[in-house]
Amino acid sequence: MERPHNQYIRPLLTDLYQITMCYAYWKNGHHMDHAVFDAFFRKCPFKGEYTVFAGLSEVIEFLENFRFNQEEVNYIRTLIPHAESEFFDWLLSIDASQLKVYAIPEGTLVFPRINLLRIEGPLAIAQLCETTMLVLCNYASLITTNAARFRKAAGKDKVMLEFGLRRAQGPDGAMTASKYSYLGGFDSTSNALAGMIYGIPVSGTHAHSYIASYVDYSDFRDRLIDGQDILQLALDYRRESGFTTNDGELTAFASYAKAFPNAFLALVDTYDTLGSGIPNFLCVALALYKIGHKPVGIRLDSGDLAYLSIQARAMFKKTSEKFNVPFEDLKIVASNDINETVIHSLNDQKHQIDVFGVGTNLVTCQSQPALGMVYKLVEIREHPRIKLSNEKDKITIPCKKNAFRLFGESGEAICDVLMMSDEAEPQVGTRMLVRHPFDERKRMFVVPSKVEKLHKLIWDGRLVEKIPSLSEGRERLQMQIEAMRNDITRAINPTPYKISLSSNLYDYLQDLWNREVPIQEFR
Repeated sequence: MERPHNQYIRPLLTDLYQITMCYAYWKNGHHMDHAVFDAFFRKCPFKGEYTVFAGLSEVIEFLENFRFNQEEVNYIRTLIPHAESEFFDWLLSIDASQLKVYAIPEGTLVFPRINLLRIEGPLAIAQLCETTMLVLCNYASLITTNAARFRKAAGKDKVMLEFGLRRAQGPDGAMTASKYSYLGGFDSTSNALAGMIYGIPVSGTHAHSYIASYVDYSDFRDRLIDGQDILQLALDYRRESGFTTNDGELTAFASYAKAFPNAFLALVDTYDTLGSGIPNFLCVALALYKIGHKPVGIRLDSGDLAYLSIQARAMFKKTSEKFNVPFEDLKIVASNDINETVIHSLNDQKHQIDVFGVGTNLVTCQSQPALGMVYKLVEIREHPRIKLSNEKDKITIPCKKNAFRLFGESGEAICDVLMMSDEAEPQVGTRMLVRHPFDERKRMFVVPSKVEKLHKLIWDGRLVEKIPSLSEGRERLQMQIEAMRNDITRAINPTPYKISLSSNLYDYLQDLWNREVPIQEFR
């Protein structure tokens, strides 16, 4: 399992009120009471109907290093200076050895109200985990979901590159974005550090500044590749083709081809994409091919990407026919402020792009900046607890629960069902009644052909279940998307996925609701 290498993942990365509650629990003798907390979200992001769970490897790192050091406890003492010294001694003594954590595997498609994490253990210690676990899973799940949506929009046959390092929310946001974009289906990153730490493939060529740094032919002195003058050959092809192009750009391309003769991919929009950039690329590409190396392609970074890609493909084909070279399949990379909507529009325009480089709109999740995962107490001292609200979305599902995914005969998922932990698990071929959590009219019988238990015990005072690697999580996600109905994962007007309660849990929820709300008396 890879490590996040982040000094901030520690118990003090929390909100002050977690510490003040912890002291109050301790002060009143409740700090070691057995509690159960659920982490879940209430609404899917990006106007969609699914989310991808991520961040689990960081949660494990957090649990493995859950200890306050003396410096941190001394600082907490300044925040609550009236607290007894015994409380601070207790803080120094605690770790995660008394906690149990159940989790849905990373890379799983998940839905509102299904608890992604279930944390069991001493009340105060489990309470101290809240903020840190949420910050570790919220953005990771959001960026993975965003990446999965980009991948689905582009299609399986396109290469997806994450180019967001310079636009990310600080270095931590950049590293998280690179890691979880890969989990979500992107093929590589421009982030060299993420490549080293997480084993993600790294991609990149050159910027406009490289092109602009060449003024004329004299800036390229050692022009030989395998004993042949690459620039002179390119000039000969330019003359034969009848192109009139920028000399500095042609020189820059030739010099870059010398540095990377087997990986020549040129940024062609520095001056004039169709009038100079692509013609100069083709001249250098022909020269490289004559020497014995095959060029890779071009990158478009501005303008009408659909039109330019179509014109570029036509120019590739024309050159192939004129010079009898295999240039029809040269790659076209596009990287101009691309978002999910732009990709759908490009699809409608029959673009010829092979590779998408996505930065700002991917890593900043511009269309929705936060997921909104929450962490709620659902049981204390074996007494189920509920949070009620005038907003039904904010009502919690009480008690310790298990979650199951039920599949139909087609192999597609029908619904997820939450059940009380002491209930018998759903059985293949056995009919069961499931209920909508808050609408008594919505209910159905399900006869599952397959049952998947969503939670696994991953932490029991120590790591007890191997956390899948980043590549394994990535593969799991692709299988999950394929197993889900397309109308649920589509971009426009997706169908909501059914989240249900067992009949027993539904009845218990209604009973607890009635018990916790005093009946008003009017005279």
